[in-house]
Amino acid sequence: MDAALTLACALELEEKVARKAGARAARVGLGAKLPLPDGRLVSFGLAGGLVPGLRPGTLLTAERLVDESGRTLWEGAPLDVDGARPAVLCATDGVADNPAERRALAKRTGAVAVDMESGVLASSGRLVGIVRAISDTPEQPVGGLASAATLDGGTNWRVVTRSFATEPVRSTRTALGARRAFAALGRAAAVFAERNVG
Repeated sequence: MDAALTLACALELEEKVARKAGARAARVGLGAKLPLPDGRLVSFGLAGGLVPGLRPGTLLTAERLVDESGRTLWEGAPLDVDGARPAVLCATDGVADNPAERRALAKRTGAVAVDMESGVLASSGRLVGIVRAISDTPEQPVGGLASAATLDGGTNWRVVTRSFATEPVRSTRTALGARRAFAALGRAAAVFAERNVG
């Protein structure tokens, strides 16, 4: 790894976690719709689990990225991040929250987790790796909070308030899963910072 690497984060909260740990980070928005930073990129942030057994906070580093049909979009050596498990990840255009949809994606693609930014970053030709933390699982889908993020990576607090009012147990469980995932991302970002990536 070298100093030209930037952790590309969809969400403002992911970017803040990375920067607080001292890593170089840039927000690219949901689906990487914002302009991409210069240089080599690491897709960095939350991921939804597709298979049972991946608990919130589990850290993954990709060895392969596939699309929703299972076609390889990117392949490379997993980044060396303490505690991260090598994995196949799936790039999607939207949130996959339905448990049956998640199982079908896993079966069709061989992926264990999903995110919305890595595919766009791979198409840039500058992706050198993917580091993602599981925030939610097929057993514990996100529910209404799945639409709380804005396109620029911010938070729609009305959606958050409504979700906690209408789905208090699910929303609390989702928030706790996200907290574990952000803690794992903070540890991973510190690894990049220590290696003078930030």
